[in-house]
Amino acid sequence: MIAPGQPASADTMAPWYMPAADRAAQFAEFREDFRRSVIEFQPFRAELNGVGADGTPLRLISLNPYVNAWFVLETGEGRSLRQWHLENAAPELFTVALSEDGRSLQIESEAGTVTCAPWEGELEEAAAANIPYSPICEQRMFLRNQGSGSRTTREAVTEFLRGYVPFGESLINLIKDTLYEDAYLTSAQTMDETEAGATVALLGTADLRSHPVMRSNLRVDLVGAESTAMEAGSWYAVQNAPGIYASVVQPGMVSQEVLSVSGANGLDGVENRSDVHMWAFDMSRFDLRYEIGTSHPEVDWSPRPSGAGRDYNLPGPDGFGTVDPLNMTGMLNPIFMDRLAGIFAGGFKRDHGAWRLTDFAYTNHGHHYGFVVNGVVLSRLQPGLATVYVLQDGSVNMETWSEDLDFLLPHIRFARQNGTAIIEPNEDGVGVPGSQVRSWMGGNWSGSAEAQLRTMRSGLCMRRIEGRQFLQYAVFMSVTPSGMARTFQAYHCDYAMLLDMNSLDLTYSAIYPREAGSEDFDIVHLDRRMAESDSRHRDGTPMGRFIEFSDNRDFFYLLRR
Repeated sequence: MIAPGQPASADTMAPWYMPAADRAAQFAEFREDFRRSVIEFQPFRAELNGVGADGTPLRLISLNPYVNAWFVLETGEGRSLRQWHLENAAPELFTVALSEDGRSLQIESEAGTVTCAPWEGELEEAAAANIPYSPICEQRMFLRNQGSGSRTTREAVTEFLRGYVPFGESLINLIKDTLYEDAYLTSAQTMDETEAGATVALLGTADLRSHPVMRSNLRVDLVGAESTAMEAGSWYAVQNAPGIYASVVQPGMVSQEVLSVSGANGLDGVENRSDVHMWAFDMSRFDLRYEIGTSHPEVDWSPRPSGAGRDYNLPGPDGFGTVDPLNMTGMLNPIFMDRLAGIFAGGFKRDHGAWRLTDFAYTNHGHHYGFVVNGVVLSRLQPGLATVYVLQDGSVNMETWSEDLDFLLPHIRFARQNGTAIIEPNEDGVGVPGSQVRSWMGGNWSGSAEAQLRTMRSGLCMRRIEGRQFLQYAVFMSVTPSGMARTFQAYHCDYAMLLDMNSLDLTYSAIYPREAGSEDFDIVHLDRRMAESDSRHRDGTPMGRFIEFSDNRDFFYLLRR
């Protein structure tokens, strides 16, 4: 993890050099409130100017040169101005800039330098392809096209994915051979029973008063066990999914020792008997990434803040009400399909992602939940909110955000906030119920459409054991935040946060087991009823949500290293 004494420097931005005074002024503006575009909001943006062979003015904007992933290319000026959202899918591999003479796009890597002038027709062709990720510049870059988030584009996208027609194999092989060595990929795809058993032993069992055998709606092939007879609170390795483990439990099984720790409300009979399904991901094997949907979360105002919490002179709490000209695809970039291990749905949409009451409603514009995608701040990270974030080096962190962490902003590649902590460490570093778990308005917990406090909820938990990091995703069939806290507490979580709620569609999660060396994979849901959120190919085979068509909701995904 990046240390406080290691700030982003101008040296790391070459060729995107910017004087220190200008960088400081730009970051100071980021903290202020005034009307602007999402591009003008970016605190670390830098630009290069050039001119095409026909005299067309060019400007390439790196939205965060430290992360090196998203760019806006502007061609023309005045009424002829066009803006194109470009993505570098391998920022660890490719360096993107304009050439020294400003007449071409230059993409450098250990494999050599590619120069191109996509404004000479290639961008128009890529846009006309009407697919979320359209390759340009010898397949080194992608033009991002806005996804529809509807079923109408599914077959078109699927045909694109099935054949990788625009890609051939060159980009995929280049990334594999240069960035991810084949030997490492092969070792990451296998796990014998001895290794699986050792990790299961390391995870241990949850602190329960009893460990009955459960038959739940989780249907998955396990190593050495049947999912129809899983012992509550125990962990099981998933067959053909190295590094992924499954567990089931009910909140009413939690031990008295856990319940004796203050900070949560009592649980009722329904909550005690509701099933909880959980994945655990060994993060030594995975990269965690995040993508927002075609519609959610938005960047305008939530209707919740009022009075001092709302500035009607601004279209949104950060000065803009739309992410234009950035395009949200709502799906995974298909070049990652062969590394895909798992997916889970994100957090609240904007309408519910801010406070209605308490001090949080009247300060910082209502504390709208923040999020960052590929180094681009689409909504400020607010102090006091539960935050999961991923740094450039791939490290995954979960904690309550504070201004003391702002030094990390240049290096944050992905981040998502959602309410306050379900579990947070006490003075001894032990995870206990968060300070707002018992406060309905203080935690902004929301309820079901029928205003019930107990409802289906999903949550994310971080756990460190003997230097190893496990990320746990759970779906609770009918609980309050207190039920979530007690369950995560029993599973020894260091920190936990709420994600979304109220339906299987909004708490969706799937993993993708595949046999070693095979390109084919299964879609296995955390609850088998989640399959209803998928669709079907014309031949009747499943079409996976978030991976084979655009979706309007945000999601996290895990890639094998």
